[in-house]
Amino acid sequence: MTTGILQDVLSVLSGIVSGFMLGLIGGGGSVLAVPMFAFVVGVPNPHVAIGTSALAVAANAVMNLITHARHGNVRWLCAAVFAGAGIVGAFLGSTLGKSIDGHLLLALFACLMVVVGILMLRKRHKSARAEFSLDRTTLTKVIAIGFATGALSGLFGIGGGF
Repeated sequence: MTTGILQDVLSVLSGIVSGFMLGLIGGGGSVLAVPMFAFVVGVPNPHVAIGTSALAVAANAVMNLITHARHGNVRWLCAAVFAGAGIVGAFLGSTLGKSIDGHLLLALFACLMVVVGILMLRKRHKSARAEFSLDRTTLTKVIAIGFATGALSGLFGIGGGF
């Protein structure tokens, strides 16, 4: 196989694996896609790998959203507030990301994934409240977490898992 065809095949296989994981667990697409673009597919510029991953995972996330929306698993007002704050954070994060060396950005991305992995292993306290409502306290938290998620998403081209 020529290098171009091999790269196309690796791109498709990487997309299938990332999309499958995103659909299976609702996140993790970019955690896989950024390294796959950079190291499996061979995208030489880390900024291009990050940007391409963001678009690819966003398309997969929309498909996942449709399924969850059909099953009534989406709290639309909460999602709208989170997304609005996230858009502002993503703009600022992506602006900062463009000024950071691509290889340093990949190293920071790896460190972030280690921290996220450790946090995921911690025990969580189950809430007694099954329903979620957007009140004054939760609104502030949703905005803050949405902004931080957007900033990390813009900086590293990830977001679904957060």
